[in-house]
Amino acid sequence: MMSEKQVLDIVPVGRTTLYRMEKAGRFPRSTYISPNRRVWFEDEIIAWQSAVDEFDQNRRRGKGRRPRVSASD
Repeated sequence: MMSEKQVLDIVPVGRTTLYRMEKAGRFPRSTYISPNRRVWFEDEIIAWQSAVDEFDQNRRRGKGRRPRVSASD
């Protein structure tokens, strides 16, 4: 089991983005092991990473992924 900090160290997104991805079904669901303790299963995170890598190995991250289209064009 992985804590939120461990997941965020592996997955290059912010905390809010992580929860949004989980809610949208684009990231494995977390599990509560106590009222204030949320964890993810490591094998699900690894499987998700593999699926993302297989989908697009040349993906980019961060700003500049798509060229901007100016309003004057």
